[in-house]
Amino acid sequence: MGLLDATLGAFVLLFTGDAALWNIIWVSLKTSVLGLLLATPPAVAIGYGIAMHRFPGRRIAIWLAQAALSLPTVLVGLLLYLLLSRHGVLGPLQWLFTQPGIVLGQFVIALPVLLAFSLAAVQAADPRYAETAITLGASRWRVMATLLYEVRFGVMAAVISGFGRVISEVGCALMVGGNIENQTRTITTAIALETSKGEFAQGIALGIVLIAIALLMNGALMLLQGEAHMARGQV
Repeated sequence: MGLLDATLGAFVLLFTGDAALWNIIWVSLKTSVLGLLLATPPAVAIGYGIAMHRFPGRRIAIWLAQAALSLPTVLVGLLLYLLLSRHGVLGPLQWLFTQPGIVLGQFVIALPVLLAFSLAAVQAADPRYAETAITLGASRWRVMATLLYEVRFGVMAAVISGFGRVISEVGCALMVGGNIENQTRTITTAIALETSKGEFAQGIALGIVLIAIALLMNGALMLLQGEAHMARGQV
């Protein structure tokens, strides 16, 4: 099949509602969003805690948070595979080659992205926000809520970047999910499979979906950056 034929076939699959194709897209979106939702609260809280408190080993914590950004996803997949395997610590959960296993992998992958971005956003915030809240007698949780609201654009950018990271990764999803049809096959693992089989139409169709998601994510980031600049200009 030539490139032109494969591309035409890809658009046919996309616009005729091919069940297998859209199931793959659904599994990817579902597992990525769930992993992101689970990772966001602890990542933001930890990032806030590291940024706002002085404690022994703080520099090491910041270094580890930033270093985790470059952790290969295939290594995450290997570690989770060992933990979720029959003889692993998490083996009794029976999550290997299941959607919950993929969600766990997406959680682990998204966590350092969200943490590092949230940490940077809180560190860059004007310290007068927290000082003013404390002076007015705000509780610790109120101070946290106030400061996180002020850096909301940075936190939202972290969430968007985290989603882009998990939706496009292949190593962990392949190793932990097993690429099982109609169950754990994601966009990236399906592209790898179809390409290895020489079936390019579905791979191109899924690639188009990934490009569309990337454009939407970048567009959202640009909007957030514009709103952040407008908010600073109003201060």
